Amino acid sequence: MSLPEPLPLYGESYKRDPYPLYTELRERGPVHRVRFPSGVCAWLVTGYEAAHRALNDPRLGKHHSRGNAAWRARASIMPEPQHSQLQVHLLHQDPPRHTALRRLITDAFTPRRVAELRPRFEALAEALLDELPTAGRPEGGGTTDLVASFAARFPFLVLAEVIGLPDEFTRRFDRDWGKVVQPVGPTDPGRPAYEARLRGLQGYIADLVRHKRREPGTDLLSRLVTAHDEGALNGAERDSMIFQLLVAGQEPVTHQITTALTALLRHPHHLAALRDDPALLPRAVEELLRYDSAFELTTWRFLAEDADVSGTRIPAGDSVIVSLCAANRDPARFPAPDSLDLGRAPNPHLAFGHGIHFCPGATLARTELHIALETLLRRLPGLRLAVPDSELNWIPAVLARGVGELPVEYGATGSAVAPGAAR
Repeated sequence: MSLPEPLPLYGESYKRDPYPLYTELRERGPVHRVRFPSGVCAWLVTGYEAAHRALNDPRLGKHHSRGNAAWRARASIMPEPQHSQLQVHLLHQDPPRHTALRRLITDAFTPRRVAELRPRFEALAEALLDELPTAGRPEGGGTTDLVASFAARFPFLVLAEVIGLPDEFTRRFDRDWGKVVQPVGPTDPGRPAYEARLRGLQGYIADLVRHKRREPGTDLLSRLVTAHDEGALNGAERDSMIFQLLVAGQEPVTHQITTALTALLRHPHHLAALRDDPALLPRAVEELLRYDSAFELTTWRFLAEDADVSGTRIPAGDSVIVSLCAANRDPARFPAPDSLDLGRAPNPHLAFGHGIHFCPGATLARTELHIALETLLRRLPGLRLAVPDSELNWIPAVLARGVGELPVEYGATGSAVAPGAAR
């Protein structure tokens, strides 16, 4: 069948603000053919109702074996052996295997367990800001890159607590390894560095597995190693799930902290309101997730045979991707969707997806965002951008939103709460 010409879904202006394009696409219809930087073409779902249907559509499977030759030629670019050994995690599985694998990790992320660990998370956030010499002191001020000093560190320290990552492995982890989820094509000049990251991360996972086998505990990582040794997981599934935890378990939270802070810094009256009344934070967190989600697009889905998706005929094996950000700004579902309304309720956003692939760490991510915002706004009075907004560097990742650096200034614009004071 004749296919429409794909729209480019990349570029600096697009990554800085994709929402005008999403508005245009929603107005034209719910499904559009697009092209990514790698050259792979996909079908993008943009409207809220269409997105909700697609996320719950049992015809749309996630396993890479469903992809056709055209997709595989450009999208399956993680080289072997890593593709076979690190890409069989939950995001690329369908029932019944997905169901069995998900069951192995959900206990670590229950609301009850997250609530029990919350005091520890709060202490971690406070400790990071203690490293800023004047944070929370009425007489002082300063500048910092909030990504390097906080947003890139806090989620990983929290993750280490939740999954049982030993201190030595927490110190050893190289955040640069997280870039392996940003595809680099075979002819890209950055390909050697990309493959080096993959080898480094795979070696780290192998060392971690050996450590957990020698010194097992009751933590999630130990349970995954034991599940493999007892035959419930094969080696690729075990390593892929550890890979997913280490990368997807913390990098998106880093980005969500940056998108939330950027939104508040652009709306200083909202920032001041949250600083003055932390009781507003629960609803504000939901609105910040809706307003600019770190999960901009979902990963691939595929049809086993040609079929209709929200009125568009899509060939079997072509990739279907849902734009969570476009769905969350749909005026058919959210009044004044481009306005930041910290009291918005109800707020049925899709920031964590929906259906069987709903993010298992959603409760943890919400808690981290709440703690991060409350601590930063309390400890850093007068928080403001240290560079023009136009100079913020939005990451070029295909599926994610966030800034690579967030330079800020802070100083005494009123009384600050001292670290350790009653809250």
